[in-house]
Amino acid sequence: MAHRHPAPSPASPPIQTTPGAYPSTPGDPDAPTIVSTQSSLSQAVYQRRSEFTRSYTTKVKVGTWNVASLTGTEKDVGGWFVGGKGLSDTLNHLAIDQENGSERHYRRRSGTADTVESSASQEKRRSKKNSTLPQHEDVYITGGENIGLYVLGLQELVNISSVTTALGFDTDQTPGKKWKEAIEKALPGGYELVAEEKLAGLYLVIYASPTLAPQITSVSTTSVGTGLAGLLGNKGAVTARIVLGETTRIVFVNCHLTAGVEKGSLERRNWDAAQVVSRTKFDPISDRSGVMEEFGEGIGDEDFAFWFGDLNYRLESMPGDDVRRLLMLHTRYEYGKGQASGEKIEEELAAQRSPVSIKNGRFVDPTSEGEKSPALAASTSSSESSPSLDGNASSSHLEPATDPASLQTTLSSLLPHDQLHAQMRARKAFYDGWQEGPIDFLPTYKYDVGSVGMFDSSEKKRGPSWCDRILYRSRKNKQEYEAKVREEQEVKRVDAEMKARGIDKEAEDEAILFEYDPETDADHDYQEEETSSVDSEVVETKAGFEDKLHLDSYTSHQRVLSSDHKPLDAVFTLDYEAVDPQLKAKIHQEVARELDKAENEGRPVVTVVIDHHHDHDDNMPEDVECATSEGVNFGHVKYNHPKTRNITIANTGRVQATVGFADRSVDEGHSTGVAPPWLSIKFDRLSDSREMNRSTLQQYTLEPGDAANVELTILVSDINAVRALNDGSEKIDDVLVLRIQDGRDYFLPLRGTWLQSAFGRSIDRLIRLPEGGIRKLQHQHPHGSNHSDEGVKWSAPREILRLTEATEELVERTIAEWGMRGEEAKPPWDDLVWPFARHAGDGNHKEVKSAQQHIREALDSDLPISQVLPIEANALQRLEAVAEVLLELLSSLEDGVIPEGLWTQIERALTESANPKNHFSGEDERMQILEILSTSSAHSVSFTLITFMLSRVSGEIQSIEATPDSQEGGSDAASRSSKESTRPGTSVQGTDKTRRIEREGAYANVFAQAMIRAPVGGKDRERKASEARRKNVVESFVRSKWEGET
Repeated sequence: MAHRHPAPSPASPPIQTTPGAYPSTPGDPDAPTIVSTQSSLSQAVYQRRSEFTRSYTTKVKVGTWNVASLTGTEKDVGGWFVGGKGLSDTLNHLAIDQENGSERHYRRRSGTADTVESSASQEKRRSKKNSTLPQHEDVYITGGENIGLYVLGLQELVNISSVTTALGFDTDQTPGKKWKEAIEKALPGGYELVAEEKLAGLYLVIYASPTLAPQITSVSTTSVGTGLAGLLGNKGAVTARIVLGETTRIVFVNCHLTAGVEKGSLERRNWDAAQVVSRTKFDPISDRSGVMEEFGEGIGDEDFAFWFGDLNYRLESMPGDDVRRLLMLHTRYEYGKGQASGEKIEEELAAQRSPVSIKNGRFVDPTSEGEKSPALAASTSSSESSPSLDGNASSSHLEPATDPASLQTTLSSLLPHDQLHAQMRARKAFYDGWQEGPIDFLPTYKYDVGSVGMFDSSEKKRGPSWCDRILYRSRKNKQEYEAKVREEQEVKRVDAEMKARGIDKEAEDEAILFEYDPETDADHDYQEEETSSVDSEVVETKAGFEDKLHLDSYTSHQRVLSSDHKPLDAVFTLDYEAVDPQLKAKIHQEVARELDKAENEGRPVVTVVIDHHHDHDDNMPEDVECATSEGVNFGHVKYNHPKTRNITIANTGRVQATVGFADRSVDEGHSTGVAPPWLSIKFDRLSDSREMNRSTLQQYTLEPGDAANVELTILVSDINAVRALNDGSEKIDDVLVLRIQDGRDYFLPLRGTWLQSAFGRSIDRLIRLPEGGIRKLQHQHPHGSNHSDEGVKWSAPREILRLTEATEELVERTIAEWGMRGEEAKPPWDDLVWPFARHAGDGNHKEVKSAQQHIREALDSDLPISQVLPIEANALQRLEAVAEVLLELLSSLEDGVIPEGLWTQIERALTESANPKNHFSGEDERMQILEILSTSSAHSVSFTLITFMLSRVSGEIQSIEATPDSQEGGSDAASRSSKESTRPGTSVQGTDKTRRIEREGAYANVFAQAMIRAPVGGKDRERKASEARRKNVVESFVRSKWEGET
């Protein structure tokens, strides 16, 4: 026996917005309809279902048996359920569909009626070690051997009254195992186990034929306990859901509901059933491609359902003992004289009891009418020639339905008292479309164990009942019931409206000939059928296919003796459509291609053209690759050096295209938004919203044939980004998302090669750079560490040295050129901060920016600044560019000219010197500061270079201001100034000295912020005091270069 366990369904991917997908943004209502959705694709494939589905017919055999936890019952299960044994020729109707032509659903396979073992012999040899089924039996196989599904539900495999079992602590798998082995031993070869579920004493098992098993998918089993506390498993249900042929969803429910004849027990049975329905949830269904439904289904969502088991509904409103006697009038003929069970039955029938009879198809008490029933006459007659109550003797000339002494008449009189049918009519349980086949067999409970027809002879003498049932329902049955309920509700609503408007009173006044009360007439006019027609009806499945279900047989196995319940089975014929996976995949591809073609004609389509520009100033081999690489390649990227690339977005479709850059998907810790911080995007037109707010998504609508030009400019100016690029922790590598409304996204990779820069580094690193500058170490790091002399090449960074020298030289040249040009405008040095704050409104912005880029390139490449300055720039523009780059470099230094640690020591020394008890002169303070700075010679030398340069610049300006003709802008004055410029030590008098002091104070204020790294934080007062001390330190050293000589 092959055991096939269904493969677990693949996990459903999380639902999210995925780049590259079609976003669900609302489109223009006038735009062409886009048909390529998942729904429309499924619908289009469904329209061609006839091309990839094939029709099949199979038999489904459903069986149920309460084995009462009795040993030996497993010996019988294979015989009656698989082999069809245990039927009684006299007590079982052997066919339902008598109008099915020559093909009968029951056929004899072996044995004859004359050779079959008698009931008495069968009962006499009963043993727990052997099968109790009759020997030499006529075996009836329903539907031949074409059973595709064997579905068996068993109850009370173990003692469910046990507390251990009820609480679920019984982990013994032996009961389920031995039953499974017994079933598999009886099954034909090749059948596969497709599902099984166990809960306490409940057991559900499903086997499929070799041809049917490959068509079964999405198997899901579950259980619901409704016993003790409404949760434990001594009562409840085990359920299974399968999908057949990818088209038909089938649910099987095996239950054991609350027992008892009391009214409370009846209500609890209804509650049990409702709990099973509400709490049963199956796994989501997935198709062969792994696509899974979003939610799992429950009972009621299937196409066909089968509910079976020990439902425990009883016969009510009649004495149980009278029912026993009435039914034993029929079972008595299973025995001959002298047989144990037969004698028991005769003794009971001969006892003085209240007479019973059947009148007009109902069970009545004839003593009140002075009548003597045929049943009573039969019970009091000892004649062997009295009429046989099974309708096969003297009454053979009558049809069973019209013969008052027939078994069928007796059963028909009992069924109106069946609780299950009454609850279905009252819509309290199993009312929403559930059906049951015709009951033409004796009640299945309760018999003496080991007896064919002896009902409970114990002291309790429990009344016989059809406790064991097999119900079924199609999707169509449920929908028809729901439609009827809606119709009734509508009738009641209309009636209520009429009453509210007083129309019903007017009708009475007009002597209407009839009236309708929905509260009473509806229940009288309409009752759900107790049993369904066995005619098959077309059922449209949830997947949209047409299936049929036909009940072939429904009967009990009366001659199974090993339990106090008789087993029950039903056989159905199922006509269904099954998908051929290969054909469906082929059709799916064809439909997808057709929809894609239609979609492309109605969906916005754009073409993106990237201008692979090559910069003339990029000579390195890597930059040449930008002309051939995919995406936008900026080539070599330098610090604070903008580069622009252009892209063209052309609408090449047939409809309007609304485009815009959407937010990128970035890793944690990176900046979000449309573009990275170092990139700016500029369209050649205003956005549709006419807003320039960068934080909002800007959209631009292009007509068919229209094109938009977009400038992408990269500018790395943030010093933190520069440091990350310098140390390699970040790269210029990102992706822009160009979103087309109602279209697909385009992804534009951004790339660039970062060129190392001296900016953003520390002085300790810069003094280790070899000749050739930082660019010589493009993919390397300077040797040595911050705390050793290993690899030190210079006493101070050459970048600082070059910038200070260039500043001094250009100040002299600027002053000289100003005088030679005979400028009448206000001289730039009237601004005290000049040249370290470019004069506003001088119109030199473009030239200065260009010069700055050349200066940075010279610093990174270790070139003399004078060689790279543009020829078209005059001395003033060059000076302002050099001054700004100097401040930019100092501000970018990782450790500053005076690191935080050294400044803390200096600040402590200054605080001590401020004490009146300590008589420190300005020179003493400077010596203390130089002593502290000497611990880091590179920082000390750098500080000296800068303060010396500031003093010389201040003196140069002061010399021109001190010349009488300087205010007139005369060339002679400027010329003399350049030759007689004040050097450190030159005497300055009067107001000229005051002016110089003010200028150097302004210089100190600017350079103190750029050079000194002080601790961040503190109170506002402390912060301002610290800023003042930083300025005083710088100013003191700048002034010291000349103050002592004045």
